[in-house]
Amino acid sequence: MKIRYKLLSDSAVAPLKMSLHSAGYDLSADLDAAIEMAPGARLAVPTGLAIELPIGFEAQIRPRSGLALNNGIGIVNSPGTIDADYRGEIKVILVNLSNESFRIEPGMRICQMVISKLPEIELEESPDLGATERADGGFGSTGH
Repeated sequence: MKIRYKLLSDSAVAPLKMSLHSAGYDLSADLDAAIEMAPGARLAVPTGLAIELPIGFEAQIRPRSGLALNNGIGIVNSPGTIDADYRGEIKVILVNLSNESFRIEPGMRICQMVISKLPEIELEESPDLGATERADGGFGSTGH
């Protein structure tokens, strides 16, 4: 399957698959200059990338594990969803969960994009739902 993409600036970096069997493609920050993220800050970082997904597919934007572990950098709405009918620039909502400032450099790999097929479903309203052992037990109801 081929997914078409468009680089929106001269400094934008094409999606990168970092190993043969990687599930995702790394996306990079498309910045003119470095940005300093204060502890607790949220920021929509441009990637300079737009994609054309086939109907029935989505792109999930996920954190990079190295940035999360080593620097406390995550994605607020993880995973973010890029819908098949969106053709605008992909921007990544990063959050600095550490106690230290973090510097985002131009061209830095900031997230990964995983393409997923969506199942065909039809929601049906019903007055009754099937019984389970858990029933309506919510947060923490299944144990630790």
